[in-house]
Amino acid sequence: MDLASLQAQLDQVGHKHPPVEKWNPDFCGDIDLTIKHDGQWFYMGTPIGRASLVKLFASVLKKEDDNYFLVTPVEKVGIEVVDVPFLVTQWREENGYLIFTTNVDDEVIVSAQHPVVLAQDKYSGDTLPYVSIRRNLMARLHQNVFYQLADIGNEVRIDGEDHLTLVSGDYQFSLGML
Repeated sequence: MDLASLQAQLDQVGHKHPPVEKWNPDFCGDIDLTIKHDGQWFYMGTPIGRASLVKLFASVLKKEDDNYFLVTPVEKVGIEVVDVPFLVTQWREENGYLIFTTNVDDEVIVSAQHPVVLAQDKYSGDTLPYVSIRRNLMARLHQNVFYQLADIGNEVRIDGEDHLTLVSGDYQFSLGML
């Protein structure tokens, strides 16, 4: 499968977030598409410069176990993701809730439905904050966002360790240990 035919199929689907969890087409092989650690998408070693194309592909991204796929109702192709597919590049506070926006313009309200978890970055090995975006797809907080949030965080002792925490509504989460 080539990028043009995949784009043509996806254009026909036409939803912001199609129900990829309901699609189980046959696996058609891997394509040379990689999402780098910095969130940039590459096809055959060349950056994909069109944001609209990246957003289209991101809308049909599916994770099964530790593998990532782009899926349509009739095809499923494997891609490489260096760490996670998305980055939180912006945040704002509204009415006591934190709202995160990703590099592909997904927005989530930080909550138990979209929790922030500390996990090991597959690229650097560091423990960093990630947020659940949709289905089982995660976003890592961009370094600038992390530092901005760290400025407003509060020191809280959790299980005998000091953490830098924030609150979104009634949901409290850690940005990491101090």
